Amino acid sequence: MGQILHKCATTTHISRKEIQNSKKTIEKLAKKYGINKNTVLKWKNRKEVEDLPFGNKKVRTVLTETEEKIIVETRLKTLLPLDDLYVTLKDCIKKLSRSNLHRCLKRHGISVLPKEEKIKEKRGKFKDYEIGYFHIDVAELSTEEGKSYLFVAIDRTSKFVYVELHKNKKMSTSASFVINLIKNTPYKIHKILTDNGGEFRYISKNLKKSQYEHPFKKVLKDEDIEHRLTKIKHPWTNGQVERFNRTIKDSTIKLYYYKSFDELKFHLIKFINAYNFGKKLKSLRFKTPYEFLINRLTKNPNLSKISSYDLVGPNKY
Repeated sequence: MGQILHKCATTTHISRKEIQNSKKTIEKLAKKYGINKNTVLKWKNRKEVEDLPFGNKKVRTVLTETEEKIIVETRLKTLLPLDDLYVTLKDCIKKLSRSNLHRCLKRHGISVLPKEEKIKEKRGKFKDYEIGYFHIDVAELSTEEGKSYLFVAIDRTSKFVYVELHKNKKMSTSASFVINLIKNTPYKIHKILTDNGGEFRYISKNLKKSQYEHPFKKVLKDEDIEHRLTKIKHPWTNGQVERFNRTIKDSTIKLYYYKSFDELKFHLIKFINAYNFGKKLKSLRFKTPYEFLINRLTKNPNLSKISSYDLVGPNKY
């Protein structure tokens, strides 16, 4: 292993070790190695042979030792990115700023999160819309009792989420879900985007030509809501809700084992309420979906359907 010495060093690791082990006088050692007596004394009084760092050895920070321990433990246990970690801790650590948080993580060698393998893909930017444009999808979740289906709706602009857990994904179930979504959303819904699944549209040509209208589409037609479909074989068109489905799975079935449908449903209620009312999102300038909606509806009361805002979580029937 090569030695790393500062550029003005007059001794090496070997000579320093010899000085430390030698019984000769300071004068004789200084003459032997051609160095100052103070240098000999310095290495005589040290146990190690490495150079010490220059500069002020006391870390200058407004954070206390306890606060730094809290930051380190939170980072290691949650693996949150810098901005999310800052939002999480800023209320309990009063003097915390984004910059001193980054310096703290760097001091402890945890400023860079472990890299995950990611597929490189071109990302487009969503067109700006007023609140009321929902992305809807269905995710499959499992318990000891078997499969269940989570209907998920997320507002493109406010990120407000409404979900329902069901034991099937029939046309009647999707129609019931969208009725409840409209009922429990305190503002007008003007567009809904779904994939081309049978729960949202007729797939068979014979059914398309039949006299019966798809229950899901009928609800939207009656409510004067535009129904948009993703391009076939282009699932990323509905990427916002697809990504949230992954977030739900990462926080539920990938972490916990559920014995029953009701147990999973209860946990989902807690998770969605924590998200809507407590999760500060960078895309909303560090507001929660609820805070964003209150702000938007206060500025533009014409968007609101009700006088007070009671946002709900999963199906409460």
